[in-house]
Amino acid sequence: MNTQRKQRDCIDGLLLLDKPKGMTSNDALLRARRLFNARKAGHGGTLDPMASGLLPIAFGEATKFAGDALGADKAYLAEFTFGITTDTGDAEGAILERRPVDLAQAQVRAAADGFLGEIDQVPPMYSALKRDGRPLYEYARAGITLERAPRRVTIRSIDLIDFGPVAEVAAGEPGSLRAVLRVACSKGTYIRTLAEDIGAVLGCGAHLSALRRERVGALGLAGSVSLDRLEAMTPAERLACLAPVDSLLAALPRVLLDEEHARRFLHGQRLRVPLAEPRQADPRVRVYLRDALLGIATLDGGLLVPQRLVGNAQEPAAADAQ
Repeated sequence: MNTQRKQRDCIDGLLLLDKPKGMTSNDALLRARRLFNARKAGHGGTLDPMASGLLPIAFGEATKFAGDALGADKAYLAEFTFGITTDTGDAEGAILERRPVDLAQAQVRAAADGFLGEIDQVPPMYSALKRDGRPLYEYARAGITLERAPRRVTIRSIDLIDFGPVAEVAAGEPGSLRAVLRVACSKGTYIRTLAEDIGAVLGCGAHLSALRRERVGALGLAGSVSLDRLEAMTPAERLACLAPVDSLLAALPRVLLDEEHARRFLHGQRLRVPLAEPRQADPRVRVYLRDALLGIATLDGGLLVPQRLVGNAQEPAAADAQ
């Protein structure tokens, strides 16, 4: 019996994966890693199994910068169904209550606008947040409800895209209404909690019936690829789908070093360079030698301070001694 493990490849880059509905983010990551036979991989922000859409997957050196995707703003296309509440706040839960609904589009828009800006959100019990080492959903499945502290999140925008009755209603059940909204928000925002809160304001209850993530930071669905498409590709075609490592750092200012400064930077040295401080709260910059990413650094009082280096960056050859 041959127990030798398959040798995996050193692959660096970013895959914009269009995750299908019904699959966990971790399962999507494992399947993508297998298709690329990649040694190292990680994703840039969990999507619930019921959600589809953008799941950035970082391979190799790109995993060092995946935290930028985790902390970035997100944008979603969400469907809220009014008149039905569930125990999970989404379509996968058991129905708790049905109420008659008589809403106008203007009422939904006004209620949604009331959640713009900074708000406090109580995380749902059916979430992966941990208490005493156990995720909250384990307590919820055991019938235990724990007190949760509200968290401050920011809703950047809510646009009402579509509104109307739910097409399929069981005989004898009150009719429901659905609204499709595009929501841009900060990290850590629970869209199903937003659905429940808007439903509560309107007095009829609501749950999240569909969700698709359209954007993570500066990354969008344009150029994304599905797992089924990847399955049908040759290895070379799959590699051509990868964006460069620095795609995760597009929001950071770019600093170009000469060969001498690049060599010192790759040795972790702080550099005194004549650079303007970034005009933003984030003091980080991305550092290059020509077109090659060397890593990220912070600018602090005229000093370029290395923070995270690209492990396989090619160090410039030392100049010949005179």
